[in-house]
Amino acid sequence: PRQPAKTLWYDRPRYVYLEFCVEDSRDVRVVIEDQRLVFSCKNADGVEFYNEINLYARINSKDSQEKRSDRSITCFVRKWKDKEAWPRITKENVKPAWLSVDFDNWRDWEGDEEMERAMVEQYAEV
Repeated sequence: PRQPAKTLWYDRPRYVYLEFCVEDSRDVRVVIEDQRLVFSCKNADGVEFYNEINLYARINSKDSQEKRSDRSITCFVRKWKDKEAWPRITKENVKPAWLSVDFDNWRDWEGDEEMERAMVEQYAEV
């Protein structure tokens, strides 16, 4: 049986960030389309995780990427329209139980593009 991974998300001027919280993930698969993101993997115990998100707005799938760490998989999803705040990550106005706002990283980002660029570059180097 598969289950959704606990997922945190936050909004920035150019990107939306999603963190799928699965420790010791393997067989990670992330499919980023213009309006949808599909995530799947297994953990060390063989539990299958699967999340499918119909995104709030269109994104640039070619300029989006993911980064795996021991504790999670983070996706950087490039917005189609920069500087347009997303009030939610899902197209539907329904919040799944496994999806939460990452309040540790959430902030009012007016004029915060330099910091965002530095964050993306920092992740890219790791």
